[in-house]
Parts: sequence; C-alpha cells; structure tokens
Amino acid sequence: MSEPIPIRTHPPDHDRLPVGQHLTTKWPVLTYGPTPMVDTATWRCRVFGEVERTVELSWDDLHRLPFVRVRADMHCVTTWSIYDMAWGGFRVRDVLALAGPKPEATHVMQHAYGGYTTNTDLSALMDDDALIATEANGEPLDAEHGGPARVVVPKRWAWKGAKWVNGFQLMTGDRRGFWEVNGYHNQGDPWGDGEERYSSQEKAVQTRKEGNQLRRKP
Repeated sequence: MSEPIPIRTHPPDHDRLPVGQHLTTKWPVLTYGPTPMVDTATWRCRVFGEVERTVELSWDDLHRLPFVRVRADMHCVTTWSIYDMAWGGFRVRDVLALAGPKPEATHVMQHAYGGYTTNTDLSALMDDDALIATEANGEPLDAEHGGPARVVVPKRWAWKGAKWVNGFQLMTGDRRGFWEVNGYHNQGDPWGDGEERYSSQEKAVQTRKEGNQLRRKP
C-alpha cells in the first residue's frame, strides 16, 4: 500500500487548528436524515450541466481512474477536528475531466443519494486533495460516514464534501446547497473571515428566502 501524500490544509499565516475547534481522535457521525444504503453494484455518479458531454460512471468506471491516497486534517463546523485523516480515492478533477467542463463553468453543485446537495467553486474541486474517497484510514468507507463514496475537500468544512455522492452539476454561477440554504456559510473556509461558519457572517448576506430562490433556478 502506498503512503498517503501529506496535505497542508491551513494557510501559512494561520494555526493548524481553526479558532473554536477542539481535537478528537474519534470520528463523530453527523447526518441529516436516514443513512442511504448504496450497493457498489448499482452506484452511479453523473457529471452534467455546463459540460461538453454528460457522463455517468459506474463503480467499475470510477476504479479505472488513478487511485491516490492523501493525509489531511478534517474539520467539522460543529467544532471538532481530526488531524491526519488518511483518505484513499479518486481526484474529483479526473472525474470532471471525463465530461469536459466548459470554459464558462465556475461552480459545482454536488449531489448525493438521499437528496443532499452542497456547492463549491470549481477551483476548490480541481485541487490535488479534493477526492471522491472510497477509503478512510486504510479501510473501505462505511455507510455512516458516506460510503461507498463521498467527496472530501480538506481545505473546507467537512459538509462541503457530500456523503454518498452521486453527481456533479457544473454551473455558470453559484447556487446554495442544503446547509447553505439553511444558515451555513456559502464558502465554508475554516480560516476565512470569522471562520466562515454561518451565513450571517457573509459580507453580502443572503436570506433563507433568497437562498431558496437561488436553489430553485435550473
């Protein structure tokens, strides 16, 4: 087994542990709604929207891509952090490349089994450490933590990586996902201005009503 590539998640002028966080060696299970039970035989992941061609990957298709391992800290907005999580999986950018993102694509909505969504700027998912993870700490990812596959974006709060991922929708503008509509910060940078936890911290505050209107746009 190859050694994970170490990833530094915090900016050079910031402490490793974001303000307001505490370290834990456990991995809490935090999920809204029931845990989807997804069989790898029927798992699919669709890349669509502002792309040259819509693609849908099976589990076997995913595993034809280069497999990588990274070691990175994990930070949850509910104030816990874990140092040196070892993730194994496939770079999101390699998956997106199969569909050919159009030049005008700027943002991505991640979709998941169970209906969960979360948004990021496209550049965040093109980073070396943004993965569709199928392993955690050397073991297959369990269902409670998003298995068989979840997105990991280590430089953002953990909710910015969708558990049970089944789609990436490329967009020409930003739209808020589930937690972003319901009061969490749109960018979600743990070292951003005010640690970027809640929408009330945003310079251009979006109300819940405005967020829902954004979410309904095609």
